[in-house]
Order: sequence, then C-alpha cells, then structure tokens
Amino acid sequence: MALNWIDWLIVAVFLAASLIVGLLVVKRAGSSASEFFLSGRGMPWWLLGTSMVATTFSAGTPNFVTDVVRQNGVAGNWIWWSFLLTGMVTVFIYARLWRRSGVMTDIEFYELRYSGKPAAFLRGFRAVYLGVFFNIVVMSSATLAAIKIAGTMLGTGPVETVVVAGLITVIYSMLGGLTGVLLTDFLQFAIAMGGSIAAAIYLVNLDTVGGLSTLLAHETVQAKLAMFPDWHDPELLLSIFIIPLTVQWWSVWYPGSEPGGGGYIAQRMLAAKNEIHATGATLLFNVAHYALRPWPWILVALVSIVVFPDLPSLQAAFPDLDPGVVKHDLAYPAMMTLLPNGMQGLILASLMAAYMSTLSTHLNWGSSYVVNDFYNRFVRPAASDREQVLVGRVTTLVLMVVSSILGLWLSSALQAFQIILQIGAGTGLLFLLRWFWWRINAFSELAAMVVSFLVAIGFEFFGPPGLEPWRKLVFGIAVTTVAWLMVTFLTRPTNEATLRRFCGLVRPGGPGWRPVFRRAAAAGEPIEEAGGDWNVPLGILCAAIGCIAVYAALLATGYWIYAQTVPAMVLTVVAAVASLALLKTWAKANSV
Repeated sequence: MALNWIDWLIVAVFLAASLIVGLLVVKRAGSSASEFFLSGRGMPWWLLGTSMVATTFSAGTPNFVTDVVRQNGVAGNWIWWSFLLTGMVTVFIYARLWRRSGVMTDIEFYELRYSGKPAAFLRGFRAVYLGVFFNIVVMSSATLAAIKIAGTMLGTGPVETVVVAGLITVIYSMLGGLTGVLLTDFLQFAIAMGGSIAAAIYLVNLDTVGGLSTLLAHETVQAKLAMFPDWHDPELLLSIFIIPLTVQWWSVWYPGSEPGGGGYIAQRMLAAKNEIHATGATLLFNVAHYALRPWPWILVALVSIVVFPDLPSLQAAFPDLDPGVVKHDLAYPAMMTLLPNGMQGLILASLMAAYMSTLSTHLNWGSSYVVNDFYNRFVRPAASDREQVLVGRVTTLVLMVVSSILGLWLSSALQAFQIILQIGAGTGLLFLLRWFWWRINAFSELAAMVVSFLVAIGFEFFGPPGLEPWRKLVFGIAVTTVAWLMVTFLTRPTNEATLRRFCGLVRPGGPGWRPVFRRAAAAGEPIEEAGGDWNVPLGILCAAIGCIAVYAALLATGYWIYAQTVPAMVLTVVAAVASLALLKTWAKANSV
C-alpha cells in the first residue's frame, strides 16, 4: 500500500484532533476521581450511546465479521447478532437500576448487594480479574487487529505496530479521563463509520468485481448470501443460530453484551444525567450496533471472497507476513490495500479510530476497577482524589503495555472471540437474577466466576481435539450454572440489613424480594415497596418489540442490498410499525 502526502495528512490531522481533545479536558479530568472515571455523572444520552457504539467498533470488528462471513456466510453473524436480546433487556430493565445504584463502578455493586468479607473479597478479586486479566485479553484482540492492519496496509512489523499504535491512545486516555474518551469516541465513530461505508462502495465497484449485481451473482459468493443458516445442516444450524438465540445470549458474559449490563456499558449508564438518559444511551447503542453498522463490513467480506478466495491467495499477496497470522480475518485489511490514495488515508484513519476508541474505553474502565475497587478500597482507603487520578493514569499505561505484548501471541479474531465466550459461559443467568432474587449471594458469584474460568482453561489446554466451540460452550454453561446454584443454597444468604438497604435504594421490586419485605415488616422496619415502579413485565414487552424492530431493520437492509424487493418492503414496514409500538409502550412504562 503506497500512501502519499494526502493520506499522511489525513492521518496526521486525525491524530492531532484526538490529542487536542485529551489536552482540552485534562484539567477537568484531573479534578476528582468521579470526573476521571464518570465525567461527573452529567453526560447526555446521545454522547454516551455514541461512545458505546464506538467502543464496540474495534479495529478487529470488521476483521471478525470478515472471518465469520468467509467461513460461515452472512448467516454466521448470528453468533453475535443474538446478543441484541441481551442488549434490549438491559435497555428496558437494567439501565434504570444501574443508575439508581449510584455506584462508581459495576464492581462496587458487590458491596451494595452482598455483605461481609465475602462481598469485599469478591469486589477486590473481580476488580483485578476483570479490570486487569480479562480486560487485557479483550484489548489484546484489538491489538491483534492493529498488527494485521498495519502489516498489510503499511508493511510494518508486529512490535513496531504495537509500540506506535498504542502511543497516542494511551496519552489521551491518561490525560482526559472518561470525558476525553467520550469526546474522542464521538469524533472517531463518525470517521470509522464513514470510512467503512466509503470503502464498501468503492470495493464493490472494482473492475475485478464488476459492481453489486455481478458480485451477488458470483457462484462462490451466492453460497454465502443467506441470512439464515441451512436447515439441512444441523451442526451449522446449532452452532451459529439455535445455540446463540436460545442459550448464549442470556448465559454468557461478553464485553459490551453482558446480561444485565456491566463493564464499560454500565460505566456509561452510571455517567448519565439520570435514568432516562441511561436508558436512551443504551437504546441508541443497540440500534446502531446491530441495525446500522454490519452491512458495510459484510459487503467487503463478500468482495474479498472474489479477490482473495482462499488462504493461499492471501499468503501469496502478502508473502512477507508471518504465515501464523494469515487467517480469514486478514482479508479485510487486505482489501483496504486496493483503495486509491486519499481514500487510503481516510480508511487508515478510520481503522485507527476504531482501534483507539476501543482501547481508550477499556483502559479507562480497567483503571477505574483498579483504583476504585482495589487500591482505594483495600490499599489506600484515605487516598485523595489527586492520588486516585495518578494511580489511574499509571494503571492505564501498564494495561496498555501488557495488552500489547499479549496481542503478539494471538492469531485470529474468531479465536479471541471464542476464548472470551468460553471464559464467560454460565455466568449470565446469575447476572440477570441477582437484581431480582434475594437468595443469590457473594459465594454464588465467586463459584460462577471460578468454575467458568476453570472449564475454559480445561478446554483450551486439555480438552479433546476437534470439539466444536458450541459444544464446549453448552457444557461450560451447564457445569457453571449447576455449580453456582448449588453454592447458593449451600451457603448463607446475604445479611438482612444489606438486602433491605439494597431494596430501598435500587427499588428492584418483584416476587423475588417479597420474603425480604415480609421479614422487614414483621420486624417493624417496613421497606417502601416499589409498587407501581415494578415495571419489569412492561420492560420485557419493550425488549421484545425492540428486538423485532432492530432485527427487521437489519434484515430489511440486507434484502434491499440483495434487490429482493418483496421481503425488503415487508421487513421495512415491520421495522416501522414495531418502532412506533415501542415508543408507545416505552412511554407507558415510564409513566408507571
């Protein structure tokens, strides 16, 4: 890829703008821990929602989608499209609960919901486990994408890439805190989304492709176009459609798609002005993430099948690349090398934006755990705001360095996705129920976390070779769920005073808390019940309607691209009607 001065100018302007944003808010970010990690809890829904979308738009996301499409066709994307169900439940049930909790991080939630030394241990351990180890795995997968992008587009080596690519990101993340991250995310999402659309349009019209109609008529491409898996292939049907839609979405913890919300999604909800802004931000995220973004990537993936039909053709096109990284996900950055000057700079800037938005969020989120839930809770409880911000900035730097090193070890985006899914298998149901069932305790969470991790490690290093990922996933879910349920009933419940305080603050309501309300009333300390505030049934209805609207919009877009007018028109109408029904039902839910 031969970049000229125009390309480098575009990249330079983008990098300078990102740094300037960080510098403009450095004073505000350093004023307190709340400002550094939650922007003072005063952010609007549109900025928070855009930041959520930008964060999940990792540089590795187009690579991942390309990997999926080349191997399992467009229908293969159901392995992540299924997480819309998780997202909509978070929007209409859990967003307001998170905002009511008033915690600094979702890890702090543990000592709000549970009691005693087990809760304290869980908070500290989880802070290190998620904020450091798990977070590093996620960031390393984004770093892997940067390595492949730079290797194909610029010809740079892995070490050179991870050093240069992370430098700007870590600087503005250390300086600007969450406010800097949110503002740069807004800029970066616009560039990343515009770049992906421009690239798709140009590449579809390459002379070797012949335009959209010729692409869709290509024999090999036609085999990949179906948006639903072949019902005559039960193995594929189970792995990419049935298991994700019936089991995976509610049972697996995955960054950005946590059942009940969590991680950086919870961080954005906690940073919102109020409950309405928290809900609106999460809704915007789910609509944009699933209905707006996938098709430009899918089109490029389909074009890549024509240009680079197999792995040997990719290796031949880039002979200097290590054969260990030449996987199907390499096809996306390989396609970017075919763009003309000017557009090459835009695409390179857009991919850098995707990488930087993901890394900056994970750096700030991970450091918030280390500072608020480990350092300030167990090491230096009396630490000043200035000291907490300093520790947060140092932690940001350390996380960047370690994740870059791990990124040199991974080989494919799909590999990273499956490892993360397996580690979180079986924990999702607990995260959904802990808000609404008083009996879940700290030991339940510890058991789920430890067992799911051990099962994942067992499969990765000692499992039978050739076992399908979905079978590993289902086994991990079953073992982990049974384990934490058994531990729940074999251990003491949470302290009664803690349960009552949680009910009074968060007002979750529902039958799962009735024993607590009855005991409080009998003791002469009645809790004001949520009463009409318990709108979970309406929330579930909103989530269902929201899923219909977004899935209809997603599929309608595909059918319009395929020039299949009848299903496209039908699904467009369904999306519009469902959207109107959602607005009406949501308004009713907010009035309850």
